Amino acid sequence: MEADSGAKAKHIILVHGVCHGGWSWYKVAAGLRSAAGHGYRVHAPDLAASGIDDRRLPEVATFSEYTGPLLDALRSLPAGEKAVLVGHSLGGLSVALAAEMFPDKVALAAFLSAYMPDCASPPSHVLIQHGAGNWVSPLDNEMKPQDADGRLPASFMFGPQFIEQKLYQLCSPEDITLAKSLIRVGSLFLEDLQARQPFTKERYGSVRKVYVVCKQDVTIPEAYQRSMVANNPVDEVREIDGADHMAMLSAPDQVVKCIVDIVEKYN
Repeated sequence: MEADSGAKAKHIILVHGVCHGGWSWYKVAAGLRSAAGHGYRVHAPDLAASGIDDRRLPEVATFSEYTGPLLDALRSLPAGEKAVLVGHSLGGLSVALAAEMFPDKVALAAFLSAYMPDCASPPSHVLIQHGAGNWVSPLDNEMKPQDADGRLPASFMFGPQFIEQKLYQLCSPEDITLAKSLIRVGSLFLEDLQARQPFTKERYGSVRKVYVVCKQDVTIPEAYQRSMVANNPVDEVREIDGADHMAMLSAPDQVVKCIVDIVEKYN
């Protein structure tokens, strides 16, 4: 999912959420690549055991392994080059981990209706405070152990009713059908994230951040999005009206404009 780059190309990496893949960014990736005069290089990687990545979930034991394709993308950047990271949903924690590991390679971390950790609590805190169980008990979502002795992280899967009513409620029937065809069993990696130390002020905390609030999100409601910002102040807060949790599909033009604006402002 790369575009040809010019001399002044800016690298944007779009990071998907749980159960999804780089495919979920298809409208936004196309819009960014065609943005006149900007010459963006756009990459929407599949994280481990996601999208068309050929690993199975039992082969991915930790959140770092899950985030590996994003970390590899940053690791492979030429010396002196930086990328703008845009994380959606659970992808916000992947972006935070990448910023912690490679702060010198991240020009900006943008959180699109995403989980955004602070520097005081383990990364799992934003999931637990929101109530990870909120994603499991309603309708037909499912979380269950992968193995009898608990060595592997619990699996998680969105149910079709939750997709229609809570996740994609403002999306087109075509995108809902696409999602039901392409989502894969994933994990929130709660156990691993609980065992991690907080991300540091010196590394993750030093990276510029923008939070993009999606006002019609009923999966991570606006009030909770703003509470994460209150706990971890950012350089700027933007809003997208008329977007559900899957803003990149329900309001792609607004998401593209927002990303272009912040890339030009901060990069």
